[in-house]
Amino acid sequence: MVTSQAFGVPRLVIAAPSSGSGKTTVATGLMAAFAGRGLAVSPHKAGPDYIDPGYHALATGRPGRNLDAFLCGPELVGPLFAHGAAGCDLAIVEGVMGLYDGAAGRGELASTAQVAKLLRAPVVLVVDASSQSRSVAALVHGFASFDPQVRLGGVILNKVGSDRHEAMLREALEEAGTPVLGVLRRAPQVSAPSRHLGLVPVAERRADAMASVAALAEQVRAGCDLEALLALARSAPPLHGAAWSPERALAEGGASAAGAGLATGDGLAVADGLVAGGSSGPGAGRPVVAVAGGAAFTFSYAEHAELLTAAGAEVVPFDPLRDEQLPEHTAGLVIGGGFPEVYAPDLAANEPLRKAVAEFAAAGGPIAAECAGLLYLARSLDGKPMCGVLDADARMSERLTLGYREAVAVSDSPLAAAGTRLRGHEFHRTVVEPGAGEAPAWGFTHPERRVEGFVRQGVHASYLHTHWAAEPSVARRFTAAAAAHP
Repeated sequence: MVTSQAFGVPRLVIAAPSSGSGKTTVATGLMAAFAGRGLAVSPHKAGPDYIDPGYHALATGRPGRNLDAFLCGPELVGPLFAHGAAGCDLAIVEGVMGLYDGAAGRGELASTAQVAKLLRAPVVLVVDASSQSRSVAALVHGFASFDPQVRLGGVILNKVGSDRHEAMLREALEEAGTPVLGVLRRAPQVSAPSRHLGLVPVAERRADAMASVAALAEQVRAGCDLEALLALARSAPPLHGAAWSPERALAEGGASAAGAGLATGDGLAVADGLVAGGSSGPGAGRPVVAVAGGAAFTFSYAEHAELLTAAGAEVVPFDPLRDEQLPEHTAGLVIGGGFPEVYAPDLAANEPLRKAVAEFAAAGGPIAAECAGLLYLARSLDGKPMCGVLDADARMSERLTLGYREAVAVSDSPLAAAGTRLRGHEFHRTVVEPGAGEAPAWGFTHPERRVEGFVRQGVHASYLHTHWAAEPSVARRFTAAAAAHP
């Protein structure tokens, strides 16, 4: 039995009226500024985005973590937050889209407002003031009054043009009774470059990203009232409940894991959180699960590696752009999301690793591939040879595929038993032809009905991004399959 605890870490949610207002600029700058003062800052991102948390991690020195009420359910937002923020002096949550925007057609679900309410956290609204003066008060009043349960603690005005412009904005907001907690002038030199799916990830521009984060910290220090923001964060009331832990998540999910065939009929035994049987890695009884990283594969949730480790795996990173062989004793392979389309020539040039991946798949090795991983396992990507594990070809397209999905596993795989239901997210500008194999990975039930992805021997490859904290048995099942791989 888990005892409920009060958890009182100071916290702020950084929100905005709409995308493009400057949430990432302000949130990252605040994280870096407070970390520079010696505070242990816990960085979080509302929604499924993988890229912003990379900048958050650079600013704080801690893993950027996502809080997504659609992928994981509202009930896990608080526990996952507490897990990431344990031992910290301050937590900053960057919102997603506009404050009240969430999953399409689902009300407040997965919105920044919902996350703020679940965390009982005060909200700081970042307003792009570049084309308004007194109207800013009406805008802010609307956001403050729309949902009385959302506590708007103040605003940070972004892209302010001049001293006179600032004075007009402050006067209007003073009349409305809304505290101005910061004013930032236009500063394009500190913005991060973007491309077809958003910001360029930190791993692709680390030196420049470090300089950008340092400049953001300086801009925020100069333009924001850090003491007032810290006082607002400290006014958040305690949260009650237990922090999420991968070990407890797996223990509580044991029944569903056994129901998925992990403890019977396959020569595997699961005990004390460790998988026994099959091949062994560097640690006794711990199969090596190789996880793709580097500049081409930057998308991952920190909880995935934590769950794999808790399930008994030895998680070892590798870089498909640089490493010519899989890590020694590899018994399972996880290839997450990223930008292989940007690095297709370099991935193609690493023929030894492509061959090693193909051989591992041919031997029945368990592989979990999401989005970028799907492209890497295809025959080709934009005409460049990939691993050839799947009878499919990938190419860039003009169409952006974006949105939450409700899915059910169509075929048994090392990742999920047929019938397993998960929520996921698609985000890509590529097309794979055909879009599904003879044994599809997922059947989407919402918002449209279709099958997608590939299951072949030990391979599960799909465009769908999932968060394993929502279904920890996925990590246990995959680790068990790795342990059984000869």
